[in-house]
Amino acid sequence: MGRLLAIDYGRKRCGIAVTDSLRIVATALATVPSGELIKFLKDYIGREQVDEIIVGLPKTLAGEASDSMRYITPAINRLKKELPGMPVVFYDERFTSTLAHRAMIDSGVRKMERRNKDAIDRMAAVIILNGYLESRSYNG
Repeated sequence: MGRLLAIDYGRKRCGIAVTDSLRIVATALATVPSGELIKFLKDYIGREQVDEIIVGLPKTLAGEASDSMRYITPAINRLKKELPGMPVVFYDERFTSTLAHRAMIDSGVRKMERRNKDAIDRMAAVIILNGYLESRSYNG
């Protein structure tokens, strides 16, 4: 069984998280510049078995796709073209950045580290992946 990999896609950088090979635990992997995402993923998938990529789907409070889909959709279309046969699914990411920041506060991370946007992006990817794992455990 391969890992699941989640991406918190941003205009400047992407937070990336992966599961262990048994798909039990999600951990932060990296933060990479958005322009280097495909290269990073190809390198990683060349070393590790990944069965599915989960991409955070930004939505408004009303549940509609957010404005940021303008730059996410073309990037994910390129990703699908560069990694043919790799399943890529979207998962609702509402509030993940806020939840990531809150989780950092709750776990005692110092204020200077909480300002580190790379760390917040990685944590948001972990939250996306954990949510996806939980939704699958209830749905079969």
